[in-house]
Amino acid sequence: MTAPIWNLAHGRAITLDRPRIMAILNVTPDSFSDGGRLGTPGLAAEAARRAVDEGADMLDIGGESTRPGAGRVSAAEQTARVAPAVRAIRGAGMDVAISVDTTLAAVAQGALDAGADAVNDVSAGRDDPGMLALVAQRRCGLILMHRLRAADEDSYSDRYAQEPAYTDVVGDVRAFLRERLDAAIGAGVDERRVALDPGLGFGKSVGQNLALIERTGELLGMERPVVSGLSRKSFVGRVSLGRDSEASERLAGTLGLSVRHLGAGARIFRVHDVGAHRQALDSAYRAMGEGGGGAS
Repeated sequence: MTAPIWNLAHGRAITLDRPRIMAILNVTPDSFSDGGRLGTPGLAAEAARRAVDEGADMLDIGGESTRPGAGRVSAAEQTARVAPAVRAIRGAGMDVAISVDTTLAAVAQGALDAGADAVNDVSAGRDDPGMLALVAQRRCGLILMHRLRAADEDSYSDRYAQEPAYTDVVGDVRAFLRERLDAAIGAGVDERRVALDPGLGFGKSVGQNLALIERTGELLGMERPVVSGLSRKSFVGRVSLGRDSEASERLAGTLGLSVRHLGAGARIFRVHDVGAHRQALDSAYRAMGEGGGGAS
């Protein structure tokens, strides 16, 4: 069976013949796990080099935190954070694929101009009506993610006073992603350039996140790669430790749930800890056997 391919800009493509790792590089002061660590383009380029050396297939660079309660950051400020980091990575000679984590078309354009290959939009093109048109025009990759509400209105998964309301969380997320995929195609985006993210942690309780992991096969019918974005999130700590926890305590739980998500069909993993995921996911994939685990 031929492995599916996720097409990006600049002639780059990611073949999903094995688990693919997207390293998180936040050039923000306030991200929940690593905010403030990459305060200059040079530091971002150094972190990118380490990630590539540890086995990253792609880098995801964000200039606005999407942690629950985070405030919005202007397009100008996001671009001032992200574009120099992308240029520094390219200037250091790294040919690795790069995505920009933003919901604003102006930021995406600045990052693409600097050398990025894809847009990771947690609003699935809803925050900025110009985003899908830009992606179509630039022929770049696109990640469409489900979220129930914006970050500044959200809560951590293990702290909801009342569980977020869904008829059926998996069915509702699937219907949303189908609608957004159709919207992207309608705007001129090539379907082969789109990956889908169920938005683990974005407006879901602990149990709802686990249901989305376990029933990933129900998302594969859209024949687009599924992104797993659970790294170090609060629900991981609740599942693995059974208590409130710090992001730094959640590596073991993250690895365990990532391996389970691989078995359920996810193939692109957005992570903080590249080396550990490279070993864990590759080992699990080999144990599953060629083409195993429910992915097409």
